[in-house]
Amino acid sequence: MDSIQQSGYFKGRGAQINTHNKFAAKRYVAEHVEGLDEEFLENSSTELIEENPKKIISVSDSPDLSMAYSVNPYQGCEHGCIYCYARNAHEYWGYSAGLDFERKIIVKRNAAALLEKQFNAKGYRPSVIMLSGNTDCYQPIERKLKITRSLLEVMLKYRHPVSIISKNNLILRDIDLLVELAKKELVHVAITLNSLNEELRQKMEPRTVTAKGRLAVMRKLSDAGIPVMVMCAPIVPGLNSSEMPAIIEAAAANGARAASYTVVRLNGAIAELFTDWINKAFPERAAKVLHGIAACHSGKLNDSRWGARLRGEGSEAETIKQLFQLGLNRFMPGAGLPSLRLDLFTPRPGRQLNLF
Repeated sequence: MDSIQQSGYFKGRGAQINTHNKFAAKRYVAEHVEGLDEEFLENSSTELIEENPKKIISVSDSPDLSMAYSVNPYQGCEHGCIYCYARNAHEYWGYSAGLDFERKIIVKRNAAALLEKQFNAKGYRPSVIMLSGNTDCYQPIERKLKITRSLLEVMLKYRHPVSIISKNNLILRDIDLLVELAKKELVHVAITLNSLNEELRQKMEPRTVTAKGRLAVMRKLSDAGIPVMVMCAPIVPGLNSSEMPAIIEAAAANGARAASYTVVRLNGAIAELFTDWINKAFPERAAKVLHGIAACHSGKLNDSRWGARLRGEGSEAETIKQLFQLGLNRFMPGAGLPSLRLDLFTPRPGRQLNLF
């Protein structure tokens, strides 16, 4: 593994710069460093920003996604994964997709109350809800705020199906709720794991749990009767693409019942962030990695085409697909998760109907 360049490198952060927000009228530049506010030069501490939305369930019309409904208790994420597609959404809040995404976290303390309100709305029909479709619902601040736990309590109260995706072992704190949901066939958990190489993990996903830790989470969830799968995502050609069979093997050995993968795509500001990062973190292989990504997306780093954006196209993407299928066939034959039940949903639980 190439040694990382230490000079000017923010340890513990994925992004190394604050990219320009495309919605902002003004741009910060570093032509005269002595004139810049320190906030834009230093890796400042994390800031929590309160948000009070009127609704909490988001609806997606993407044909690439198996679940159209999601709940995101947080926007922005301290995990700092350099490739995260959710970075671009931070610009809508007036922040940068770079360092701001990792240090300015928008929290929705009223998420559970809003969810319960929507469950009780006239005409509401249950559909599997994903926690979270955007940023990790078990990122570090959840340990203190417990917003995700309050959402799971509402899911259990109303017997509503939920699918969780995370890369943080904090999920084990809520295993009591997950066990009860699993008994009613109301929950799946997907653990994201895209490398078993700890040195790579520390640079690409700086504030996340180790691969060993995530495998331990899979084992504990599986042993508790909670259906769990592994998400090999995203796969970056030239960095972690060769690891997929080994990842699937390790996940299967720790109770994972299914697997999926996506190929990295660098849309919007993420292209600039990732290019800056790869040249600082792995300068000797930067050109090869960027070329491999572009080879999966018709010669471009970004790709918004339905049907192609998540898996890519071309010979590079086909090689990745074959590696994934090889691992699946060998270590997870007959892989799959049980269906979640929709028929148990109970609006206004505990209330008796007035028949007179």
